[in-house]
Amino acid sequence: MASFQPPLLILHHLTIFLIFFFFLLLLTITKNADAVLSHHPPEKNKATELFSLKKFPWMQQQQQGSKESTLCVPQKSRAENGAIILEMRHRENYSGIKGEYKQRQQKQLQADKIRVQSIQKRIKKLISSQVVKADAVSPQTRIPITSGVKLQTLNYIITATFGDRNLTVIVDTGSDLTWIQCQPCKSCYNQPEPLFNPSLSPSYESIPCNSSTCKTLEFATGNMGSCGRTNTAACNYMVSYGDGSYTRGQLGKERLILGTTPIDNFVFGCGRNNKGLFGSAAGLMGLGRSDLSLISQTYDQFGGIFSYCLPSTDTEAASGSLILGDDSSVYYKNSTPFSYTRMVQNHQLLTFYFLNLTGISIGGVSVSVSSPSFGKGGILIDSGTVITRLPPTMYRQVKAEFLKQFSGYEQAPSFSILDTCFNLSTYEEVNIPTIKMKFEGDAELIVDVTGTFYFAKPDASQVCLALASLSYEDEIGIIGNYQQRNTRVIYNTKESKLGFARETCSFN
Repeated sequence: MASFQPPLLILHHLTIFLIFFFFLLLLTITKNADAVLSHHPPEKNKATELFSLKKFPWMQQQQQGSKESTLCVPQKSRAENGAIILEMRHRENYSGIKGEYKQRQQKQLQADKIRVQSIQKRIKKLISSQVVKADAVSPQTRIPITSGVKLQTLNYIITATFGDRNLTVIVDTGSDLTWIQCQPCKSCYNQPEPLFNPSLSPSYESIPCNSSTCKTLEFATGNMGSCGRTNTAACNYMVSYGDGSYTRGQLGKERLILGTTPIDNFVFGCGRNNKGLFGSAAGLMGLGRSDLSLISQTYDQFGGIFSYCLPSTDTEAASGSLILGDDSSVYYKNSTPFSYTRMVQNHQLLTFYFLNLTGISIGGVSVSVSSPSFGKGGILIDSGTVITRLPPTMYRQVKAEFLKQFSGYEQAPSFSILDTCFNLSTYEEVNIPTIKMKFEGDAELIVDVTGTFYFAKPDASQVCLALASLSYEDEIGIIGNYQQRNTRVIYNTKESKLGFARETCSFN
């Protein structure tokens, strides 16, 4: 029997080795399985950001059903070192009953599409006409030809005080004339706050139609101010929007209070006939560049400088801030230093904010921004347009590079104006290539991870790249507010420059 012991010993050792081998194999399989179950794909490029797809608040809202918003309350404000800081929230948080998620997303993009079409139509009309009426130009001020009068989807709101009335208004960098709904109202949409009644305000004054202020309306709104039966009658204004929305009323002056800072004799529109997709806001605050804009009217107080940080809309509690003033000590939340680029002067479209876009990178890879007509007039930056629009040639190159880097994911159908969509419903988190927009002077806008994807469905089964193509090469590109999320954007109209810095938006 002794002669059989060596083979038995070898067999014993072989058995131990096989057990150990299978143990290691099982451990490796378990680790791989965990990686697959966690759906956390390996990072392909250093220039990526991790995007968590867990616990979306809108998914919880969808499961609970529609509910009434609890945020129809005045937005906060405070003063710091001579600057005024106003809390900003998304307009959806002030629109009352919330509808079905996908329908709301669809309507938002459809309104955005009409809005952009209206902008392009107005721009072409202005460039082709290039007519300036000499009698409407004040020799003391620089009067622009037109304003960025736009459509619904002017998404962010603040609270301001007109006389003694706190009112919630939409803010927009493209519009110039500020207006609110007023009593008596011939036709007004519903708003939770009482309508402003100028007859009860001792500080309100009507603006006559023969005044120089009334004459500037044509440049601020695209429509001339009109008179009643006499030249001493109130100045009537009208602002019409491309989707059929409009506001009509009389021009007036009132004491405006922003935070704790009073602005006497602030010129605004008292709307008596208003219709359109303005949500439940009391009106609109224009942050454009004409003499009638808030920025021009408060130049003595704030020096023509303002900034905002637009929060993502992932939660109802999300809030950002609008800062009026130039004290750098209030910008202590930014995680990167400001990088500045000059504002491009477009003499045909003076009230828009234009920049010179010099490059785009996807995941650290530069993409050509050349197109047949791009660069002739710059790209427009706008707080009201939702989705960034690029000329078709440029968009195709950006899309191709993004798909090259964000590969291996199931594609989903297009959604409205968005044609690059994915099904990410089985993933907990994904690595997204970082998108950077580069401007003259080495300024950069780093698109936040929350501004890269647009969720068409709350379960992430239809998630789309939040960029879209313009219809034609000769149309003007637009940087929308979706790509400006969690970024402090500072407008210095005095020095004609604009800066970007990364910041997690929060009013507190």
